[in-house]
Amino acid sequence: TAQAAVIVREDRPGDKRLVGYAVAAAGSVVDPAELRAYVAESVPDYMVPAAVMVLDALPLTPNGKLDRRALPAPEFTASAEGRAPRTAQEEALCEVFAEVLGVERVSIDDNFFELGGHSLLAVSLVERLRERGLSVPVRSLFMTPSVAGLAAGLESADTGGSGGTVAVPENGIVEGVEVITPEMLPLAGLSPEEIERVVARVPGGVANIADVYPLAPLQEGILFHHLMGASSGEDAYVLPMALGFDSRSRLDEFVAVLQKVVDRHDILRTAVLWEGLREPVQVVYRRAEIPLREAALEQIADGDVQGVVDGLLATCGSVMDVTVAPLVHLTVASVPGTSRWVALVQVHHLIQDHTAVDVLFAEVQAFLEGREGELAAPLPFRNFVAQARLGIPAAEHEEFFGRLLGDVAEPTAPFGIVDVRGDGTAVAESRAEVGDETAQRLREVARGLGVSAATVLHVMFARVVAAVAGREDVVFGTVLFGRMQAGAGADRIPGLFINTLPVRLDTGRAGVLDAVNSMQGDLAELLVHEHAPLALAQRMSGVSAEAPLFTALFNYRHSAGETDAGMEVEGIEILFAQERTNYPLAVSVDDTGDGFAFTVQCVDPIDPDLVLSLMDTATRRLVQALDEAPGTALHTLPILDQSHLDLVLASWNDTRREIPGTLLPALFEEQVARTPDAGAVVFEGVELSYRELNARANRLARVLVGQGAGPER
Repeated sequence: TAQAAVIVREDRPGDKRLVGYAVAAAGSVVDPAELRAYVAESVPDYMVPAAVMVLDALPLTPNGKLDRRALPAPEFTASAEGRAPRTAQEEALCEVFAEVLGVERVSIDDNFFELGGHSLLAVSLVERLRERGLSVPVRSLFMTPSVAGLAAGLESADTGGSGGTVAVPENGIVEGVEVITPEMLPLAGLSPEEIERVVARVPGGVANIADVYPLAPLQEGILFHHLMGASSGEDAYVLPMALGFDSRSRLDEFVAVLQKVVDRHDILRTAVLWEGLREPVQVVYRRAEIPLREAALEQIADGDVQGVVDGLLATCGSVMDVTVAPLVHLTVASVPGTSRWVALVQVHHLIQDHTAVDVLFAEVQAFLEGREGELAAPLPFRNFVAQARLGIPAAEHEEFFGRLLGDVAEPTAPFGIVDVRGDGTAVAESRAEVGDETAQRLREVARGLGVSAATVLHVMFARVVAAVAGREDVVFGTVLFGRMQAGAGADRIPGLFINTLPVRLDTGRAGVLDAVNSMQGDLAELLVHEHAPLALAQRMSGVSAEAPLFTALFNYRHSAGETDAGMEVEGIEILFAQERTNYPLAVSVDDTGDGFAFTVQCVDPIDPDLVLSLMDTATRRLVQALDEAPGTALHTLPILDQSHLDLVLASWNDTRREIPGTLLPALFEEQVARTPDAGAVVFEGVELSYRELNARANRLARVLVGQGAGPER
């Protein structure tokens, strides 16, 4: 180049970005992308211009200096000046990028996250690319989130490597078979004797069994906690949702449609069996009718909808027999004095995650509106189970988590609480919206860094956990989407895809920008292992088997609202929805597209409002530091707001007391007058009352005064 300049632009309030301008030397051509890449090799990431513009000449003031105001503003949408696709693969990638992100065009240099991408859109991206015959390595999407980067990843993936889509063995059980043999169950590996035990537990026997296969990783963990909680009469994983209906006919229509959705999907017709088997299995019924019960509630006032909801919750409890399908139950009751009805829908977490709720109720709405013909053909959950269990060898999981956690010797336990076997009944919950200004700055900073907002908020949570756990090197659980490498159609299948795995960050060794970049890399690596069992990860750490690896959980998810269920139908409303956890501290971040909301669930003595305050302050401080001083040490970021700071520094240290302006001898004389016979001094078997002690003190005083003692002498 002949000339170059880099300035900080703020074309939108609060959105500061480095922009480079270059003038080509005579007879040469400057490629903006190549120039930007060249600069990136020499300076830290935060000093690399977000865009480079090539000009014929730099604008100058009358004094011959650079006229900064005359420099043109770049477009931070899809790059108008970016490189066009060079291969059929890049062309397909550009088309799918534009389709998923809702932009007109995308160059091969555009960054998925800078254009508004996030994990939910990433699933759609992966699925649509898969439909075109392109299998995208998930790690590449998060580490090099551009068309050019993904294309390079596709080329390297073609040469080999694990983690691709596996060939799923076919289900050998066809309708009409009279005997199920081990060969018909390639995923389950059951003996003839074990198959007999399974058949004996299914209503209708062989004729009602459509498939048998093992549990997915998180299902295994949930089953463990279900069995722990069943003995106490509580189960944290029975998820209740109360729906209100304007008439009984509307309720009956909903029940019929919900049954049709259950009939469509095998995971909704699934029971879990384990007694007498080498490992638990899930059994798909051919027909599983939703149990419907009408509750007779007493002492409910006319029109008291909330009273009916509370009555249903109290009547139904939270224990479900998971050995009988479907794990979807309905209990209904009328609202006295009205035509309204309330239905309590209970679904076990073994068959459903947060995204699955959206899929389930989107299909319910489609049926209610007569659009069932638009629904895609249902796909079996067994495909995901096969991918999760066969996709990556256990040895690769062990090698990764051994590197990540091998030197972790003790749990990360916020507030010192290490019990992760709660039933969720004693959990307190608080929710708060993130301020609009903070939410906007968070998105802008994330886009500017080419990372997701989820990555930034993982760093924020690490800072909070470090503070309340009293350690800088922290481990906490993160809820993974589970659908990135779950096979074809994973974005439209209900079921439990999510998984919980550990994240580690040493908050004492990194600046905020380095921490974000490190977290981005770690989360990308973790996605490759998103189907690994948590028990395997913990086994590879140095923490004893009896202790948990972590007791704090972080769940970043994309939602439409607090009670998002993906359904808006006239005459039906969502009255109540609840998720519970066995972890002593669980934080959910709902990304609504426009803003963010934090939900904290925790056990006593943790105060959920305090945790919300810590997270809010940490988010604001982290975003500010990333924008203004990216070298700031992460562990120095304040997380106490002014009120809590005043409490700790001033209120708790305010030990001042009003002391009477009376000297000690006078105070002692007053005590003698009040309790003359009470014991005052005991020493080596000798006890003196206040009267006796006063008399001796007076004699001693007279002796001292007689020898010249007095004030200051």
